[in-house]
Amino acid sequence: MNSFSERLSFAFRCFASILFHDEIPSDIVQKLAKPAGPIPPAPATAAPSVSHPKEVREPAKETFDRAVQMLALLQRDGRLIDFLAEDISAYPDAQLGAGIRTIHETCRHSLEQYVKLTPILNSEEDQPVTVQAGFDPAAIKLIGNVAGEPPVSGVLRHKGWRVKEVNLPPLPQGEARTVIAPAEVELS
Repeated sequence: MNSFSERLSFAFRCFASILFHDEIPSDIVQKLAKPAGPIPPAPATAAPSVSHPKEVREPAKETFDRAVQMLALLQRDGRLIDFLAEDISAYPDAQLGAGIRTIHETCRHSLEQYVKLTPILNSEEDQPVTVQAGFDPAAIKLIGNVAGEPPVSGVLRHKGWRVKEVNLPPLPQGEARTVIAPAEVELS
């Protein structure tokens, strides 16, 4: 089992990497890879209507600006960037607990306010699942001893997340789009 601080580090690194590069760092995948299971088949229905977040259709510059904006919101509401930029190795775990709880609570609230998420697989983690043929490899990643063709059975290690809705405020104008947190100068 990984330590709490290692899991927390992995979580923040994954968040930033997915936000900016649309991928999970390979060293984390290798360290955490466990056999994953198949996914339950989707109910047979008429072709579902797919709704994509607005950012998917926006130009690359706008997407970059929106990623910076999301980091700025997490900094403003939860001081996330300050926390990630600080070297916390000198602090005992007990002291980190209270601070992390506050950061977690405020950043979670901010995320819930601006980005609505839904699980990709709505099954319980660490339970058996079956992945049917024709699954979307961008949404479902098979790990562990991957052999043969679907349908395959395994254990769900992570439900995955999909963006359901994005409700970011309007972007600021000019150079402010790249500012995550302004420098603060107190005058005497």
